[in-house]
Amino acid sequence: MDRKYLGIEIGGTKLQIVLGDNSATILKRWRLPVDREKGASGIRQQIEFTLAEICEATALQGIGVGFGGPVDWQNGKISRSHQIEGWSEFALGDWLQSLTRLPVRVDNDANVAAFGEALHGSGKGFNPVFYVTLGSGVGGGLVVDGHIYHGAQPGESEIGHVRLDRAGTVVEERCSGWAVDAKIRNSITHEPHSLLSKLAGGQVGGEAKHLKAALEQGDAAAQKILAETAEDLAFGLSHVIHLFHPEIIIIGGGLSLLGEPIRLAVANAIGRCIMKVFAPGPRISLAALGEDAVPLGALVLARLLG
Repeated sequence: MDRKYLGIEIGGTKLQIVLGDNSATILKRWRLPVDREKGASGIRQQIEFTLAEICEATALQGIGVGFGGPVDWQNGKISRSHQIEGWSEFALGDWLQSLTRLPVRVDNDANVAAFGEALHGSGKGFNPVFYVTLGSGVGGGLVVDGHIYHGAQPGESEIGHVRLDRAGTVVEERCSGWAVDAKIRNSITHEPHSLLSKLAGGQVGGEAKHLKAALEQGDAAAQKILAETAEDLAFGLSHVIHLFHPEIIIIGGGLSLLGEPIRLAVANAIGRCIMKVFAPGPRISLAALGEDAVPLGALVLARLLG
C-alpha cells in the first residue's frame, strides 16, 4: 500500500514541510521563511495554511515533527524555543492533530536528524549512531538499535552543553556557527592581512561561510580556527565515546559543509582525547542527508505511527 506522510522541520530560521512515502522518499517540499518578529504564532499560521492545502489534495497517514528546541516527546509539548518567542509549553502535537485528525509525533530536531541519518544516511548499517549538528547552536542525537535514545525526562543528547572546563565554557560556545563567526572576527583584528580576513572583512555575521574557501587555499588563519574548533569538538565528543561507545559519529549542520577538512581534523583530534584501548575511536563521517536530515527523519517518525 502506497502510504503518504508529512515531515515538518520547525527551526529558528526556516520552516520545511515535506511529503513522503513508505520508503521515506521526499516527493514534494514546501520551504517557508521564518519571520522572527511574528514569533511562534506567525509560524503556526504558515503551517496551518500549508497543511490545509496538502490535506485537501492528499490522503495522509501521519505527521512527524522535528522542533528546534527542547521537547517533551512523550506528549508532543514544546518546552521552549531559544530563538522564537511564543513556543513555551505549547502543545504542538495536540494542535496539529486537531487541524488534521492525524496521529502526530514531535521530537527535538537533532534527535530527528540523527534518526534520519541512522536509518537512511551515513549511519545506515552502524549501531549505535551519534549525530552532532554544528549550526547556529550545537545539538546531538543518539540512535541505539534503530530507536532514538531519550533517557529520563527532560534528558536529551545535549552535546552542545557539555562543559569544556570548570569555568563553565560549553561546546556550543566554541563550536557553533556563531562561535566560529566570532573567532573569524577576532582573527580579522589580529591578522588583517590573511586571506580569511580579506574574504570576510566588512561583514558582520555569517563570516564562517568564507572559511571553506580560505582553507582550500591553505590560509594559515583559517587552518588555526579549524584546528581549534576540531580540538574542542573532539574533547566534547570524547565524553560521548567513553559513555556510549557509538560505532559512528556523524557531523552535520552548516559547518559540516566544510567537508573533509573538518571531518579529518575531528577524527585526528579524537584519538588524542580517548583512552588508548578505544583507539582509534569510532568512525567519523559527514552527514549524507544535508538539509534533508530533519524533514526526512520526521518522515521516518511519522511512518512509525501507522
